[in-house]
Amino acid sequence: MEKIIFFALAVPILGFVFYLGGSAIMKGFKAKVDNRPVKSEEKDESETQVSQTNSNDLSNEISKLNELHKSGVLTQEEFEKAKSKLLNN
Repeated sequence: MEKIIFFALAVPILGFVFYLGGSAIMKGFKAKVDNRPVKSEEKDESETQVSQTNSNDLSNEISKLNELHKSGVLTQEEFEKAKSKLLNN
């Protein structure tokens, strides 16, 4: 009778301990996968998007400078300086 009571208590407790250990291990694996460095293919895509954004910003800035030059706010010399500064950065 004592063995039955022991096993009735011990088996669920051991099962719970194994469940906690297994879930902790799985969380560790998931965290490791989530913190893995970005692959080079994904980096290339993000760098391409950044360079496209930069080129769009550059063309917008040059267009704004051109509009200012056409409206007479900037002289030809100022326009050339500002344009070369944008292109060199």
